[in-house]
Parts: sequence; C-alpha cells; structure tokens
Amino acid sequence: MTDHLPDVAWTDPRDQVEVVVMLANGRLAGRSFASRAEAEAWARPEEGERVLELNLVCSCDR
Repeated sequence: MTDHLPDVAWTDPRDQVEVVVMLANGRLAGRSFASRAEAEAWARPEEGERVLELNLVCSCDR
C-alpha cells in the first residue's frame, strides 16, 4: 500500500513573520495581530510604541 501525502506549498521559513507591538517599556504587547495594518491601528506611537515584524525562525526583527 502506498501512502500519498497531499501536495503542500512550501514556504520559505525566512519569510514567516509575526507582527508585534513593542510597548514604550520595551515589552511586547500580550496580544497577536493578523496584519501589520491591524498592529499599526492598535499601537500608540505618540507614547513610544513601535510595530515590529519578527521572523519566526530566528526571532530577529525586520
């Protein structure tokens, strides 16, 4: 019997990013965002908050 695995599109792990908000105190906000636009709408840059994109493989910001 031959098992056939479904075709799954390969995604380069270097392109997998998570959007987060870094608060003014340097901590990350305790919530997730579906998009950079959603994070930017939630963040308060006037209070020192920043939107970052973190690579899920190496945890480095972009």
